[in-house]
Amino acid sequence: MRYSKLFAAALIAAAPLALATPAAAQVSTAPANAGDPAARAFVEKLSGDAFAVLRDGSLSRAQGRAKFRTMLQENVAFSAIGNRLIRRQRATITPAQYQAYQAALPEFVLNAYAERLYDYSDASIKVLRTAGRGPFTEVHTRVTRPGAQPVDAIWQIGKTPAGKMLVNNLTVQGINLSLTQEADFSAYIQKNGFDALVKFLKTANAQTAATRTAG
Repeated sequence: MRYSKLFAAALIAAAPLALATPAAAQVSTAPANAGDPAARAFVEKLSGDAFAVLRDGSLSRAQGRAKFRTMLQENVAFSAIGNRLIRRQRATITPAQYQAYQAALPEFVLNAYAERLYDYSDASIKVLRTAGRGPFTEVHTRVTRPGAQPVDAIWQIGKTPAGKMLVNNLTVQGINLSLTQEADFSAYIQKNGFDALVKFLKTANAQTAATRTAG
């Protein structure tokens, strides 16, 4: 499964996912509805904090991964994203299956990104503009890295009922990552069954935990 494509949806997830493809030209005209102005500051702070961890030589890898995991836990709408990825199966699975899936998914995402972000410590991200889209604000960004072509990514930022901002989705070079991952999950479930997907997530989590303990 191409689960590493799920987000980027978090932190500087745009960087590890998208640097392989060149950036398309961004429209410079400001949209009529720029959305919530706080969304821009949210993305700038989140990405800035992430790069600060990457470049902090006083932190061990284990300490850095722990900080990344905390950032992701606090700033990504895991429950909403998880629901979206299995929306075709939601009506047919049992409450127990749903609970097992939602329990395993966040840890899987955390592991996937906390382990690979260090490869992109030389990348940087710039906010180009924002646009309101229904209840969300799209934050258009450009990720650059020395020796590589820039990559454009759009962060979809929403708010909880309490007013906390969360990353809800990411689109990279026109590819909606949640829709892509939903298709992958659906294909996997169709071939192997829903319980097999949950087992896959749990097994990956256990393997990562064992590796961290051994290290």
